[in-house]
Amino acid sequence: MSTNQQYDQAVKDCKITFLQKTKDYGTSWRVYRTISVADQIYIKAKRIRTIQQTGVQKIEDDIRSELKGILNYGIIGLIQLDIKDEEQEELSYEIVEQLYNEKIAIAKQLMLDKNHDYGEAWREMSQESFIDLTLAKILRIKQILLNSGKTLVSEGIDANFYDIINYAAFGLILIEEKIH
Repeated sequence: MSTNQQYDQAVKDCKITFLQKTKDYGTSWRVYRTISVADQIYIKAKRIRTIQQTGVQKIEDDIRSELKGILNYGIIGLIQLDIKDEEQEELSYEIVEQLYNEKIAIAKQLMLDKNHDYGEAWREMSQESFIDLTLAKILRIKQILLNSGKTLVSEGIDANFYDIINYAAFGLILIEEKIH
């Protein structure tokens, strides 16, 4: 299976979970501010790192489900950056699906472009590196927020969320390939 197909499969599983949760909970995540989304990703990445370091997992959710959560929170972060209207808490299922598709299409194109330039270097990276990179991106988002959302020469919050989404997708692909 090609990277393109593997990416689509990893995202498909994440999207199914996201949309099922939308049916269960609506868009309750609309109350999250960017820092809260970043913290949700941080918690999940930190848990994965702890499991990687200790080799011990005490609650049911496995690393795969945490990576799916990271990817989906990345999507939430991007949607929240676009929808400034805090009054519009509830979005229709159809709008949520459309927004998910739009954000993941941008993330996938970014992945394809970077894969071209970097020669799929991610395939030779460890799962630990994806988590470390995710944690670094979260710290960058937090710093950008402390700087009132402004950067001098660096990418913005959205670029960091897109990278986080792609790191999670890569991790999911490698899990499916039984490469840990």
